[in-house]
Amino acid sequence: MLEAILHGFILAFGLILPLGVQNVFVFNQGAVQSQFRRVLPVIMTASICDTLLISLAVLGVSVVVLEYIWLKVILLTAGFLFLIYMGFVTWRSKPESNEQTTIVSFTPKKQMVFAMSVSLLNPHAILDTIGVIGTSSLKYAGNEKAAFAVVCIFVSWAWFMGLGVAGRITGKMDKSGRLLMVLNKVSAIVMWGTAVYIGCSLII
Repeated sequence: MLEAILHGFILAFGLILPLGVQNVFVFNQGAVQSQFRRVLPVIMTASICDTLLISLAVLGVSVVVLEYIWLKVILLTAGFLFLIYMGFVTWRSKPESNEQTTIVSFTPKKQMVFAMSVSLLNPHAILDTIGVIGTSSLKYAGNEKAAFAVVCIFVSWAWFMGLGVAGRITGKMDKSGRLLMVLNKVSAIVMWGTAVYIGCSLII
């Protein structure tokens, strides 16, 4: 049991740590929202989507779904188009400099829609959950497999919550709005980079 718990923790943490669209977006929204409670929609949505992907991977359902090529093409095409569009929206958003720095930020509905798209239409997330977490879970059974899955899910929830908090702290420290502008540019570039990756996978 302890081996499954440690394995799940180390594996999930290693997979979620690298810079990606999910991480950049959650941190960015944490920085630009006026209150932490306004960041909760994106944190909750990203966490729930990861929970769904991890659960499907451990149960083996996601592997069966991706065997349908036409479904995979539709998902990746939608992800490609959405990331290109949101990259432009994020790049063009500009902060207003005042005592309470504000910035063009996403509404709760837009936060949830975008978080769902970069989570469920992200080839990196799909490959991580199916190819790594799903495969690694095969060595466990019963309670050990359940513990492995729960720990992986816990890491995702804790990580996204931490990113939201870190972003909020950063936003409070940046009174000029310059850092938020840079964050928007970085976020847009990451989105476009992921879109290019998706586009290449569609062509190849």
